[in-house]
Amino acid sequence: MARPGLSRLFLLTAAAAAAAVLAACGNGAASAGPSGGDAGKTIRLAYQAFPSGDLIVKNKGWLEEALPGYKITWTRFDSGASINTAFVARAVDIAAIGSSPVARGLSAPLNIPYQVAFVLDVAGDNEALVARDGTGIASIADLRGKKVASPFASTAHYSLLAALDRANVPESALTIVDLEPQDILAAWTRGDIDAAYVWLPALDTLKKNGKVLVSSRELATAGKPTLDLGVVSTAFANAHPDAVDAWREAEARALTLIKSDKDAAAAAVGAELNIAPADAANQLAQGVFLDPADLSGPEWLGTPEKPGGLAGNLVSAAEFLKEQKKIDAVPDLATVQKAIYTKGLPDALS
Repeated sequence: MARPGLSRLFLLTAAAAAAAVLAACGNGAASAGPSGGDAGKTIRLAYQAFPSGDLIVKNKGWLEEALPGYKITWTRFDSGASINTAFVARAVDIAAIGSSPVARGLSAPLNIPYQVAFVLDVAGDNEALVARDGTGIASIADLRGKKVASPFASTAHYSLLAALDRANVPESALTIVDLEPQDILAAWTRGDIDAAYVWLPALDTLKKNGKVLVSSRELATAGKPTLDLGVVSTAFANAHPDAVDAWREAEARALTLIKSDKDAAAAAVGAELNIAPADAANQLAQGVFLDPADLSGPEWLGTPEKPGGLAGNLVSAAEFLKEQKKIDAVPDLATVQKAIYTKGLPDALS
């Protein structure tokens, strides 16, 4: 049962956090209102530092090339929770964000007016739960009484809860702390945490002196898949459908490059993550990247006439989060299907 004051408490907290987001983006990377109208030649993108086609689009400048009449700004965020806060503040137009935060965003109390327009990747071995060497943790059952870190409201946090549920370990049996990837690395080095569920590139560092207990690839086969999605604010999509199509075309081009020219893809991702191309290639190999033509198929986004299965995936994620008392209510399937942006498909993905 949802706690009566949760929605009001969240909205008050979000309002304060939103003010901080706007202040942090005061360099022109974001503004208080949605892009549109006379000042609508601006696209404010939120990206995250994980290996994906989104980083290739940023590195290659493909969106700027396709839309020379727009002022395009990219702002880095450390988690989906902070991106959701930015959407609440109307501070971004398009973002790379995990499926679990999107499920939260489409649910009460957030009810964020955005739509899923792209699937960046399906989580595989690029997200995992790792136990630090010397802690005596050999299985998920051994996490009882331990301290585990994960960025709250992220796909990793969702997968951590799913892994605990699968192993019949109650959340109350351990201490879960909310840390962003860089803070996880620092806490790991100090010995402040015993395990962490996180994504690349931080994950690779943890694995150097840690044991992988479960990966998101394994949890996906057990019925709890997670994805990295591209979302666009409804206001922006309505005002600039051609710009949304150009963005999707650039993202589709990046997916094609990952499969057709691994060296070029790794060089671009490595430059954005400040790592060697060989390391970037290894990280890209741990993710699951779809063919652009598949995105408008029945398993993913679907078409305007026939919504795809992604909507059901998001509802299932919301149902799990509701069971875990992380959200107030689960949106119905029809509501989530309306939040899948299929206008212009499949042409924009060809």
